[in-house]
Amino acid sequence: MKIGILGGTFDPVHYGHLMVAETCRDQLKLDQVRFMPARISPHKPDSRPADGHARADMVQLAVSGIPEFVVDRREIRREGPSFTVDTLQTVRQDFPDAELFLLMGADSLRQFLTWKEPLQIATIAKLVVCNRPGEPGLTRQQIDEWVGADIGKDVVVQAVPGVDLKASELRERAAAGQSLRFRTPRAVEAFLTQHSIYGQ
Repeated sequence: MKIGILGGTFDPVHYGHLMVAETCRDQLKLDQVRFMPARISPHKPDSRPADGHARADMVQLAVSGIPEFVVDRREIRREGPSFTVDTLQTVRQDFPDAELFLLMGADSLRQFLTWKEPLQIATIAKLVVCNRPGEPGLTRQQIDEWVGADIGKDVVVQAVPGVDLKASELRERAAAGQSLRFRTPRAVEAFLTQHSIYGQ
Protein backbone atom coordinates (compact mmCIF):
# COMPACT_ATOMS: atom_id res chain seq x y z
CA MET A 1 0.00 0.00 0.00
CA LYS A 2 1.26 3.47 -0.90
CA ILE A 3 0.11 6.32 1.36
CA GLY A 4 0.68 10.04 0.84
CA ILE A 5 0.76 12.34 3.87
CA LEU A 6 -0.27 15.95 3.24
CA GLY A 7 0.14 18.10 6.33
CA GLY A 8 -0.63 21.75 6.94
CA THR A 9 -2.94 24.06 8.79
CA PHE A 10 -5.57 24.03 5.98
CA ASP A 11 -6.77 27.41 7.25
CA PRO A 12 -8.88 27.05 5.13
CA VAL A 13 -8.48 24.17 2.68
CA HIS A 14 -8.61 25.29 -0.96
CA TYR A 15 -8.32 23.91 -4.47
CA GLY A 16 -4.53 24.28 -4.43
CA HIS A 17 -4.33 21.70 -1.62
CA LEU A 18 -6.69 19.39 -3.47
CA MET A 19 -4.74 19.69 -6.71
CA VAL A 20 -1.50 18.74 -4.91
CA ALA A 21 -3.18 15.70 -3.38
CA GLU A 22 -4.80 14.54 -6.60
CA THR A 23 -1.72 15.10 -8.77
CA CYS A 24 0.48 13.14 -6.38
CA ARG A 25 -2.14 10.40 -6.02
CA ASP A 26 -2.34 10.05 -9.79
CA GLN A 27 1.33 10.41 -10.72
CA LEU A 28 2.78 8.39 -7.82
CA LYS A 29 0.02 5.77 -7.92
CA LEU A 30 -0.88 6.35 -4.27
CA ASP A 31 -3.63 4.21 -2.80
CA GLN A 32 -4.50 6.90 -0.29
CA VAL A 33 -3.70 10.51 0.60
CA ARG A 34 -4.15 11.38 4.28
CA PHE A 35 -4.81 15.07 4.96
CA MET A 36 -3.18 15.86 8.31
CA PRO A 37 -4.38 19.20 9.79
CA ALA A 38 -1.86 20.50 12.34
CA ARG A 39 -2.91 21.47 15.84
CA ILE A 40 -0.03 23.95 16.20
CA SER A 41 2.52 24.38 13.44
CA PRO A 42 6.04 24.37 14.92
CA HIS A 43 7.13 26.48 11.93
CA LYS A 44 4.54 29.18 12.67
CA PRO A 45 4.56 29.37 16.48
CA ASP A 46 2.98 32.83 16.59
CA SER A 47 0.10 32.04 14.26
CA ARG A 48 -3.39 31.54 15.65
CA PRO A 49 -5.25 29.32 13.20
CA ALA A 50 -8.94 28.61 13.36
CA ASP A 51 -10.11 25.79 15.65
CA GLY A 52 -8.46 22.54 14.62
CA HIS A 53 -11.63 20.49 14.41
CA ALA A 54 -13.32 23.20 12.35
CA ARG A 55 -10.39 23.11 9.92
CA ALA A 56 -10.58 19.31 9.77
CA ASP A 57 -14.35 19.50 9.22
CA MET A 58 -13.74 21.78 6.25
CA VAL A 59 -11.23 19.33 4.77
CA GLN A 60 -13.78 16.56 5.28
CA LEU A 61 -16.36 18.57 3.36
CA ALA A 62 -13.82 19.24 0.60
CA VAL A 63 -12.91 15.57 0.07
CA SER A 64 -16.34 14.05 0.68
CA GLY A 65 -17.08 11.34 -1.86
CA ILE A 66 -13.40 10.76 -2.75
CA PRO A 67 -12.51 7.39 -1.20
CA GLU A 68 -8.76 7.79 -1.72
CA PHE A 69 -8.70 10.98 0.38
CA VAL A 70 -8.81 10.57 4.16
CA VAL A 71 -8.91 13.24 6.88
CA ASP A 72 -6.62 12.20 9.75
CA ARG A 73 -7.10 14.15 13.02
CA ARG A 74 -4.23 12.64 15.03
CA GLU A 75 -2.26 15.92 15.17
CA ILE A 76 -5.30 17.86 16.37
CA ARG A 77 -5.91 15.34 19.14
CA ARG A 78 -2.26 15.42 20.25
CA GLU A 79 -1.21 18.16 22.67
CA GLY A 80 1.57 20.59 21.77
CA PRO A 81 3.23 21.42 18.44
CA SER A 82 2.57 19.05 15.54
CA PHE A 83 6.01 17.67 14.76
CA THR A 84 6.09 15.69 11.52
CA VAL A 85 8.47 13.05 12.84
CA ASP A 86 6.06 12.21 15.70
CA THR A 87 3.17 11.96 13.28
CA LEU A 88 5.01 9.74 10.83
CA GLN A 89 6.09 7.39 13.61
CA THR A 90 2.46 6.84 14.60
CA VAL A 91 1.39 6.43 10.97
CA ARG A 92 4.12 3.83 10.57
CA GLN A 93 2.76 1.98 13.62
CA ASP A 94 -0.73 1.99 12.11
CA PHE A 95 0.48 0.94 8.64
CA PRO A 96 3.68 -1.09 9.20
CA ASP A 97 3.80 -2.47 5.65
CA ALA A 98 2.87 0.71 3.77
CA GLU A 99 5.22 2.84 1.68
CA LEU A 100 4.86 6.40 2.99
CA PHE A 101 5.26 9.58 0.94
CA LEU A 102 5.48 12.99 2.63
CA LEU A 103 4.03 15.63 0.29
CA MET A 104 5.38 19.17 0.70
CA GLY A 105 6.00 22.44 -1.08
CA ALA A 106 9.37 23.83 -2.09
CA ASP A 107 9.29 26.33 0.80
CA SER A 108 8.99 23.44 3.27
CA LEU A 109 11.85 21.52 1.66
CA ARG A 110 14.02 24.64 1.85
CA GLN A 111 13.53 24.66 5.64
CA PHE A 112 13.58 20.90 6.06
CA LEU A 113 16.89 20.65 7.92
CA THR A 114 15.48 22.95 10.63
CA TRP A 115 12.67 20.46 11.35
CA LYS A 116 12.78 18.08 14.30
CA GLU A 117 14.80 14.96 13.34
CA PRO A 118 14.87 15.49 9.55
CA LEU A 119 16.99 12.39 8.92
CA GLN A 120 14.47 10.26 10.76
CA ILE A 121 11.65 11.77 8.70
CA ALA A 122 13.49 10.95 5.48
CA THR A 123 14.02 7.40 6.71
CA ILE A 124 10.34 6.83 7.47
CA ALA A 125 8.88 8.47 4.35
CA LYS A 126 9.97 9.38 0.85
CA LEU A 127 9.99 13.17 0.42
CA VAL A 128 7.90 14.51 -2.46
CA VAL A 129 8.36 18.21 -3.23
CA CYS A 130 5.69 19.98 -5.29
CA ASN A 131 6.31 23.22 -7.12
CA ARG A 132 3.94 26.16 -6.89
CA PRO A 133 2.10 26.65 -10.19
CA GLY A 134 3.94 29.13 -12.38
CA GLU A 135 7.29 28.69 -10.63
CA PRO A 136 10.22 27.01 -12.38
CA GLY A 137 10.86 23.39 -11.51
CA LEU A 138 13.44 22.55 -8.87
CA THR A 139 16.83 21.34 -9.95
CA ARG A 140 18.74 18.54 -8.30
CA GLN A 141 21.43 21.10 -7.38
CA GLN A 142 18.90 23.25 -5.48
CA ILE A 143 17.59 20.23 -3.62
CA ASP A 144 21.08 19.12 -2.63
CA GLU A 145 21.91 22.64 -1.41
CA TRP A 146 18.80 22.67 0.78
CA VAL A 147 18.86 19.17 2.28
CA GLY A 148 22.25 17.70 1.37
CA ALA A 149 23.03 15.05 -1.21
CA ASP A 150 22.29 12.10 1.10
CA ILE A 151 18.66 13.16 1.55
CA GLY A 152 18.38 14.97 -1.78
CA LYS A 153 19.12 11.95 -3.93
CA ASP A 154 15.84 10.33 -2.89
CA VAL A 155 13.60 13.42 -3.11
CA VAL A 156 10.86 13.10 -5.72
CA VAL A 157 10.00 16.30 -7.64
CA GLN A 158 6.38 16.58 -8.71
CA ALA A 159 5.01 19.33 -10.93
CA VAL A 160 1.49 20.43 -9.99
CA PRO A 161 -0.80 22.22 -12.45
CA GLY A 162 -3.44 24.74 -11.48
CA VAL A 163 -3.79 28.22 -10.08
CA ASP A 164 -1.71 29.61 -7.25
CA LEU A 165 -3.90 30.05 -4.17
CA LYS A 166 -2.95 31.19 -0.68
CA ALA A 167 -5.02 30.44 2.41
CA SER A 168 -4.25 33.91 3.80
CA GLU A 169 -5.99 35.50 0.81
CA LEU A 170 -9.04 33.30 1.34
CA ARG A 171 -9.19 34.32 5.01
CA GLU A 172 -9.06 37.98 4.01
CA ARG A 173 -11.81 37.54 1.43
CA ALA A 174 -13.97 35.59 3.89
CA ALA A 175 -13.53 38.24 6.58
CA ALA A 176 -14.57 40.91 4.06
CA GLY A 177 -17.62 38.91 2.99
CA GLN A 178 -16.25 38.42 -0.53
CA SER A 179 -16.88 35.39 -2.72
CA LEU A 180 -14.64 32.33 -2.43
CA ARG A 181 -16.20 30.69 -5.45
CA PHE A 182 -13.76 28.57 -7.50
CA ARG A 183 -11.14 29.00 -4.78
CA THR A 184 -12.52 26.39 -2.37
CA PRO A 185 -15.34 23.84 -2.69
CA ARG A 186 -18.84 25.26 -2.28
CA ALA A 187 -19.45 23.20 0.86
CA VAL A 188 -16.38 24.78 2.50
CA GLU A 189 -17.50 28.29 1.55
CA ALA A 190 -20.95 27.59 3.03
CA PHE A 191 -19.35 26.26 6.24
CA LEU A 192 -17.22 29.39 6.57
CA THR A 193 -20.26 31.61 6.15
CA GLN A 194 -22.50 29.59 8.47
CA HIS A 195 -19.97 29.50 11.32
CA SER A 196 -18.31 32.91 10.73
CA ILE A 197 -14.90 31.21 11.04
CA TYR A 198 -12.96 34.32 10.01
CA GLY A 199 -15.30 36.90 11.45
CA GLN A 200 -17.21 37.69 8.29
